[in-house]
Amino acid sequence: MYTQHLPHANPAFPMGFMPLAGTRQDCEDCARGERLGFQFEYAYQPIVDLHTRTVFAHEALVRGPAGEGAFSVLSQVTEANRYRFDQACRVKAIKGASELGMQVPVSINFLPNAIYKPELCIRTTLEAARVHGFPVENIIFEVTEGERIKDGPWFAEILREYRRLGFRTAIDDFGAGYAGMKLLADFQPDLIKIDMDIIRNVDTNRARQVIVRNLVRLCEEMGIDVVAEGIETPAERDFLRDTGIRLMQGYLFARPAFRAMAQVDAAGVGAAPG
Repeated sequence: MYTQHLPHANPAFPMGFMPLAGTRQDCEDCARGERLGFQFEYAYQPIVDLHTRTVFAHEALVRGPAGEGAFSVLSQVTEANRYRFDQACRVKAIKGASELGMQVPVSINFLPNAIYKPELCIRTTLEAARVHGFPVENIIFEVTEGERIKDGPWFAEILREYRRLGFRTAIDDFGAGYAGMKLLADFQPDLIKIDMDIIRNVDTNRARQVIVRNLVRLCEEMGIDVVAEGIETPAERDFLRDTGIRLMQGYLFARPAFRAMAQVDAAGVGAAPG
């Protein structure tokens, strides 16, 4: 249990709030949006492996119930429903991946400041994986670097416990937010996803090139895989591939597919390595 591992006191639940117990019924309610007050769905976008020319994973991206953009959903998330939304995201993404017959990992964004009781968060996730027959080792949890994390060491302990239970972890939008190297010093994830603003026009921008090369070198020394996000042009792809990045995501390969697994454009992946 987390309470045996974490030295810091966890934030209390909002007044009058009853947490999920992680039962099968909780998982079913989460998947239907029960107790949350609004509905949402997922689109899935592949992360491709250029070396093997295969799909490495699919990222689950929040959408409205009819495919509306993420903002239509995220604008309804408040301090009062943040925990419930985080739980519903996990369950719905796992359920959707299972129903689509996904054989590769699903990558799920989660809200670090929604973790009031970590042992309950994990219990619900593990139950969702069991109910829907989705392997725990095929679940990647992404934390967005741009979100302010209230207690860095405590959060690093949470990520370590996730890994201990078999989940994989990733820092999303690396280079764009508040946590940066401090979070990396506290915890070394399985994956780092370089923010698309650093990737944009990297083939012609020397400063971005230096940043990417050094990030790749740093991650190699720390045993962390690198994913480049937001690839839109063959020139960006080719520079990043030559730098040593094999995992990439972006419109060049496939746009997110609503409630489906997108087909990867073979031309976007490019020629097989020699």
